[in-house]
Amino acid sequence: MEAQTLTYLFVGLSFALYIGIAVASRAKSTNEFYVAGKGVNPVANGMATAADWMSASSFLSMAGLIAFLGRDGSVYLMGWTGGYVLLALLLAPYLRKYGKYTVPDFIGERYYSNVARVVSVICLIFISFIYIAGQMRGVGIVFSRFLEVEIEMGVIIGMGIVFIYAVLGGMKGITYTQVAQYCVMIFAYLVPAIFLSIILTDNPFPQLGFGDKLLGSDIYLIDKLDKTLVDLGFAPYTEYSKSMIDVFCITAALMFGTCGLPHVIVRFFTVPDMQAARRSAGYALVFIAILYTTAPAVASFARLNFVDSVQNTFYEDAPSWFKNWENIGLISWTDKNQDGKMQYSPGSPFEGNKPNYSGDRGEFGQRLLTNMSDDSNTNEVYLDRDIIVLANPEIANLPVWVIALVAAGGLAAALSTTAGLLLVISSAISHDLLKQTFTPRISEKQELTFARIAAALTILLAGFLGIYPPAFVAQVVAFAFGLAASTLFPVLFMGIFSKKTTKEAAITGMIAGLVFTFSYIVFFKFISPELNSSEFWLLGISPEGIGVVGMAINFALMLIITRASNAPPQSVVSLVESIRRP
Repeated sequence: MEAQTLTYLFVGLSFALYIGIAVASRAKSTNEFYVAGKGVNPVANGMATAADWMSASSFLSMAGLIAFLGRDGSVYLMGWTGGYVLLALLLAPYLRKYGKYTVPDFIGERYYSNVARVVSVICLIFISFIYIAGQMRGVGIVFSRFLEVEIEMGVIIGMGIVFIYAVLGGMKGITYTQVAQYCVMIFAYLVPAIFLSIILTDNPFPQLGFGDKLLGSDIYLIDKLDKTLVDLGFAPYTEYSKSMIDVFCITAALMFGTCGLPHVIVRFFTVPDMQAARRSAGYALVFIAILYTTAPAVASFARLNFVDSVQNTFYEDAPSWFKNWENIGLISWTDKNQDGKMQYSPGSPFEGNKPNYSGDRGEFGQRLLTNMSDDSNTNEVYLDRDIIVLANPEIANLPVWVIALVAAGGLAAALSTTAGLLLVISSAISHDLLKQTFTPRISEKQELTFARIAAALTILLAGFLGIYPPAFVAQVVAFAFGLAASTLFPVLFMGIFSKKTTKEAAITGMIAGLVFTFSYIVFFKFISPELNSSEFWLLGISPEGIGVVGMAINFALMLIITRASNAPPQSVVSLVESIRRP
């Protein structure tokens, strides 16, 4: 059976499973729509949390970043996994004990202010939509390559699937759908990793094969990769090129951002009690670690195989996988020295970052010719980093069923997180803005209807962001973490561990953190990308790590303004004491 036929089969079966689960567990009340009735088993919730967490950024893009950044990419591993420990210890149990539906619910009541609630909703929407942009891009990439449709159409199909099971099932349907998606994605990630580890090192464990000797050689795989890249003009794979302060700030932004991600926090509202919240966090960390300990191996295998497959190969003899990805504009080549061979080295082969592709192969070829004016380097090959995990099985000539499996896994990763994000946005709009703030007299049935309408509208905007994404998937997600670290994490932390923090302090801190972090990212990534280098960054901190500075500003303003404002009411002090009581 051909790869495309198998892909249709695997993807179709997985979609049927997700929709079937959503229909069977359709939410019938706001309690089920928002928090799945608060009766999810900790093991199931751990799997669902892992699926919610291991988005397209983890499945598709993280290994791609590590493959091309080398040791610099380790900040994503350290930040994202370390953040889960903080979340389990600092926030999850206490927020579960509070017992409400949403993060803005807690902020609104703890800071005795509807203004604080509305500001937190605005922060939540900023974070969630930036996060969604990365997920929908991942959906489009998988559909465009393996189902041979345009990226735009792939995003639209993904929107339709998410609409069915997110709007119908709510949190109850999403939870059990995510359990199935976790099983699909982890199997799809491990199978090709094991294949590649055996082929390259004869070690069936990728985590160990990553540091083993190449099959039939006395050379370690990492040493071989280092030497190969240095010979091509790249920095050594195993050395940092980022400054220590930037490494620290990116890692910290990802860690503290984890504690402020609303779609992850709300997962701990779905379990029966505080103890179950702690247990589900522990299970989630184990389930996440399975993929995260494998990612460095996948990245190394992919970079080595890519170089061996491409370098000094005549374009007319290029492997089929190269032509397949070239046809959708995610890999490309231009013959700068007119020798007919593909030369891979540092630098962009085109004017700008990549060819401006849309339409058929002919138009793609014409666009390449107009972008060949950059002669500042010898690199002739462009590769979109987000495809490296998806292309890896093809590059290594693995069985076609493995290729189909990886496609199904990539879609599971992107769709699971998209559904969780859509739910927190719709919940914030229907519950926090409408029910709790502007129209408190609406019935539960009306509230549920508004939640579904908000989810539908959110899906439309998410699709637009997927079609016109601002950067690579993992980079987009890193920006969302920075915003979460600088806005929601400080007010949640102080709301739990400080009885004195006032509403004025919380509102000012969130606004300052959001404005500073968002402005910094927009300036360097969109307004003046030519200045996006350590020479111009504040204290040498990149946009991916600037959330830590925004977080520090937030904390500082809260401490200062708390001293200058009236103390919170006694009812709020009692609320904080009750949350912290075991």
